[in-house]
Amino acid sequence: MTAPDWLFLLSVITSPHGGDVCVSAVIRSHSEYHRCPDPGPGPVRQGDLSLKSRSSSGASPAAMAALANSGSASSPMVLLAPKTKTKKKHFVQQKVKVFRASDPVQSVFMWGVNHSINDLNQVPVPVMLLPDDFKANTKIKVNNHLFNKENLPGHFKFKEYCPQVFRNLRERFGIEDLDYQVSLTRSPPMRSADDQGDSLLLNSYDRTLVVKQISSEDVADMHNILSEYHQHIVKCHGSTLLPQFLGMYRVSVDSEETYLIVMRNMFSHRLVVHRKYDLKGSLVDREASDKERVKELPTFKDKDFRNNMQKVYVTEEQKEKFMEKLNKDVEFLVKLKIMDYSLLLGIHDVGRAEREDDECEEAVNEEEGEVENGVTGGPMVGSYGTSPEGIAGYMSSYKPLGPGEFDPYVDVYAVGCCSGAPQREVYFMGLIDVLTQYDTKKKAAHAAKTVKHGAGAEISTVHPEQYAKRFRDFISNIFA
Repeated sequence: MTAPDWLFLLSVITSPHGGDVCVSAVIRSHSEYHRCPDPGPGPVRQGDLSLKSRSSSGASPAAMAALANSGSASSPMVLLAPKTKTKKKHFVQQKVKVFRASDPVQSVFMWGVNHSINDLNQVPVPVMLLPDDFKANTKIKVNNHLFNKENLPGHFKFKEYCPQVFRNLRERFGIEDLDYQVSLTRSPPMRSADDQGDSLLLNSYDRTLVVKQISSEDVADMHNILSEYHQHIVKCHGSTLLPQFLGMYRVSVDSEETYLIVMRNMFSHRLVVHRKYDLKGSLVDREASDKERVKELPTFKDKDFRNNMQKVYVTEEQKEKFMEKLNKDVEFLVKLKIMDYSLLLGIHDVGRAEREDDECEEAVNEEEGEVENGVTGGPMVGSYGTSPEGIAGYMSSYKPLGPGEFDPYVDVYAVGCCSGAPQREVYFMGLIDVLTQYDTKKKAAHAAKTVKHGAGAEISTVHPEQYAKRFRDFISNIFA
């Protein structure tokens, strides 16, 4: 059989076994033939039909699909391919993850989180967590020789601690694994403004998560409290002022081990914090240093809070709900003999944010900044841009939030001010530094400070019960 250009001869043969069909395809191009392997008896699978050619032309997908679905045909069928090329539709391919970051530790961290979530999705969710789940871990060691060296180190190891436990915690905190994965791996995490340089402190690219470097001792402490912490989160139905621990990992690059813990960001992914306080309930050595004060966003302390006459303006009902959460969380910390924790307080000034947004918008208009797909090139000053994907991604499908507005399901630590407040503010309040147990070091520090400041001084290193009482008394008085 001859043809001027291409001829496809496809024989559809009815199988004697229950009407199943076998398809064999012969392609002839002048003097060159390529014959597909005979699939043998049995049903035809989608992958069994392969047509090879060294030419750029070929049968259209629609034709091939029609062929594959023609199981009822019992006679040979001849199909002529069109001589003219049809214009193919252009699809925008999804961006391929390369996990490229300036720091190899970050690149491996992104790769590892992506790998662990993909693996975890293949494992059924257990009906209940067992004691072994709180000791479990997964490890992977990668040795690449001259492969993908532009993006990842040639040799690295990645370890995830208690994967089933943290998956359960993420679920209780209302965070989907896929959103968690996207928030941490779609773009490299950014260094936080509070990063001191000696250890990593990162924000996910959408600002919903914090990645903090911890010590191996902190990992051990986390293992010690994880079971009780999980029980506490179950009892309070995920409504807590404690840090929301979402994952714990170890990254090994060049024989150096880096321990990282992932938490939900206590501040907003959208609203900028203009003032920040770290409150422990002690006035001894609790004042921001001169070096701290010159920072763009300094962390003020208890004495500064008093000296600035700062107050938190919320309704009586909001105060009662907050103190109820605080009391339950503090009782939990006392039970575990944990102390030296702080209340992190961030304040968003709505009026200031509006002014900064207006100034930024005017500057963009003057520079005639390019707008693509209806989104400006960069985030505004008074409020951050909203990521279209990740933990806060679903918000983009709803109406945009106005000045000072927030989504309580994403900004879970946020409280809006009451109507009678002197100025419109949003407060972000949560407990931090909750891994310090009252051990020998703390006892020694308490003895030393007692000698220096006297037995009656409000020093920070006291017994957990004393610390809790003083802390609660101080926090109850920060409200107007």
